[in-house]
Amino acid sequence: MPVVKDIFIALSNNKFMNESAKRMGPALGANKVVAGVDIDSTIETVEKLNMKGISCTLDNLGEFVTSRQEALEAQQNIVEIMRRNYNANIDAHVSIKLTQLGLNIDREFAYQNTREILLKAHEYGNTFVNIDAEKFEDLVGITEIIDRLKGEFKNVGTVIQAYLYDSMNIMGKYSDVRLRLVKGAYKEASHIAYQTKEEIDQNYIKLIERRLLTAKAFTSIATHDHNIINHVKQFVKDNNIDRNSFEFQMLFGFRTDYAYQIASEGYNFCMYVPFGQDWFGYFMRRLAERPQNINLMLLDIFNKKNKGKITFGATLLAGVSILIVGGISLLKKK
Repeated sequence: MPVVKDIFIALSNNKFMNESAKRMGPALGANKVVAGVDIDSTIETVEKLNMKGISCTLDNLGEFVTSRQEALEAQQNIVEIMRRNYNANIDAHVSIKLTQLGLNIDREFAYQNTREILLKAHEYGNTFVNIDAEKFEDLVGITEIIDRLKGEFKNVGTVIQAYLYDSMNIMGKYSDVRLRLVKGAYKEASHIAYQTKEEIDQNYIKLIERRLLTAKAFTSIATHDHNIINHVKQFVKDNNIDRNSFEFQMLFGFRTDYAYQIASEGYNFCMYVPFGQDWFGYFMRRLAERPQNINLMLLDIFNKKNKGKITFGATLLAGVSILIVGGISLLKKK
């Protein structure tokens, strides 16, 4: 349903909606997709996941960073979560976004912020730092910074998005770097990226197979798609690939029981765990990938506990959600 996906992507980029959702996070059900609004609650969530045999990668949520001060505050939050993780002795690393660290303000500034995080990560048990993929317009800046950092640090990796036509070449460039393989969560033009689910899935499987057969570093396979997960399980078995060379990865709050099942089967498993109040853009992109998860938001907006607490921002979000659900229903009838 490409129209529905476009709606969610547009919402994720709407600053007013992001700010409204930030103020009403708990009432809008942010806890369904965000581990905690502060570090204490986040660590508690990670500890519970660790007990299930699941490691975590933590994402300090943040959208629309436009000042150096905001970027520096984001850097400090990331360093603090690494320090707290290390002191708590939990199984977790961090995922960071370079735009949050100032990429669109000044590239050198973003590089220095990221380098400082990696230096601190070395102090805290050589914590792994994953540099997330973002919009295609940021790809050159992101890869330039990664190329500078990977020569100095061994605890840095990045993400390959399967919907990009050039994803195979990009992946090949980083055969010796830890990678997360994803389908892609942004809206890109047809001359840049595949547009249909079928094309993206086909390319995603090609990337996974090539990576598992040729990589010199660890691989995270990030998907909720049981068909692809089952394909990977069989491919690994048929090609005698060491299970310790890869992990499956899912998003916190989505298909949790399935995640527990995979971990119980003896596969390495990691949960992508976002934290903080700035959750709306993240959630909308997740819904763009899987629109049926809209019920996670609607259930908490309209439950009895929230009766009488719905503000203008929440009402607006609810209205948008209803329109989306209506649109989905109409599309299904066609």
